[in-house]
Amino acid sequence: MTDSEHRRSLFRRLLSRTLGYGRHLVKRLPERRARREALSAFRQAAETPGTEGTVPTLLAFYLPQFHPIPENDEWWGPGFSEWTNVASARPQFRGHVQPSLPADLGFYDLRLSETRRDQAELARQYGIGGFCYWHYWFNGRRLLERPFDEVLASGEPNFPFCLSWANESWTRTWLGAGEVLMEQTYSAADDKAHASWLAQTFADHRYIRIDGRPLFLLYRPTAHPELGRFASELRTASLRSGAGDPLILGMNGWSPYTDATELGLDGTVDFQPQFGDLSGVRHSGLSLSKVLRNIRTGRPTAAVTVWDYREAHREMLGRRAALGFRTVPTVLVGWDNTPRRGSRAVVLTDNDAGYFGRAVAAEMHAVASDPGALPLVFINAWNEWAEGNHLEPGVPKGRAHLQALKDARRVVSSSLGKAAPMGSSEPASPIAAGGRADEGPLHTR
Repeated sequence: MTDSEHRRSLFRRLLSRTLGYGRHLVKRLPERRARREALSAFRQAAETPGTEGTVPTLLAFYLPQFHPIPENDEWWGPGFSEWTNVASARPQFRGHVQPSLPADLGFYDLRLSETRRDQAELARQYGIGGFCYWHYWFNGRRLLERPFDEVLASGEPNFPFCLSWANESWTRTWLGAGEVLMEQTYSAADDKAHASWLAQTFADHRYIRIDGRPLFLLYRPTAHPELGRFASELRTASLRSGAGDPLILGMNGWSPYTDATELGLDGTVDFQPQFGDLSGVRHSGLSLSKVLRNIRTGRPTAAVTVWDYREAHREMLGRRAALGFRTVPTVLVGWDNTPRRGSRAVVLTDNDAGYFGRAVAAEMHAVASDPGALPLVFINAWNEWAEGNHLEPGVPKGRAHLQALKDARRVVSSSLGKAAPMGSSEPASPIAAGGRADEGPLHTR
């Protein structure tokens, strides 16, 4: 090929890529417009006091992987728990705080009742209305079950809870793909057995109810090949036991545009993070676009993928605004999965507590002002330490995010004219913890 032909070839490729990118931008114009409108609504909701409505309850997702189990000993080495990855993490760029270490609660062990009590007391003190425990069920076999089983058996802590079934295979990549360590399978017999076990759990007096219905979440509803069968079995078992008709919500983390009501469930939780909303996150290898984005965030590294927390939040908020159906919101505390993924991690930087608090207040205002909304806002997460995603106090931020959440709750409660001192026994919403549906629930605080 001559020099002239080579230059023409390069020009054609450059022109093709430029035109392709132009078409891509044009196609995304409606989406970007929706994102701008969502951001405007977010700012307005954060700054405008409400005048009516119910104060939404804040529920935090809770990870039980802070104690050794035989399966993790086999897969990762003796004594493995979430702390193993947390303590071994290393910084990937200048100013990167790793390892991120716990503060007030230390390197706790969830087999200890004192730890579970201290967690509940801290959560209650700062306005969390209950924990949503991740629940792992594999064809009748449960993993990481001991902490929750001891909560059930002991009756302590006396703190509201619900369950979210993390129905996906465990893999060595921590992403639900790659080498399978524990496979998630489904069958009619297993659906029946699972429903029976859940119905018994719903009867606990601390189990969270909405208008008398026990709350249950599915992480990947579209992954179940017979979702309608499972939902039917669960409703039948729960009603037969006297626990009432469960309120089953599907999470959209792996199907961001799916309305779970069209799958036969009762609603959709808009889960965060939604990394499909963020360019470059799905491709963790080396790329020029990733390096350039990292440089723009002030982190010149070719290793991890870096996004500004606030920018990422705005992108995810914009996608939700364009959905066209009602969802239950989630607010992400932060994200840095370096402990699990090393140089292939995703890091959301500058996740200051002030912005987080405004995001919580905005979601609470939006829910309170919508008469048809479920009075819930989920917080992801209480203790996802290996993902850099936790309300629990750590070094160096301490209780900053907890305080921001408490302040947000106080501001929203006050604006709705329903302020009550933290710890008040007065009911704040239709959400309650209760036993049998006909026994009269005990309201959460």
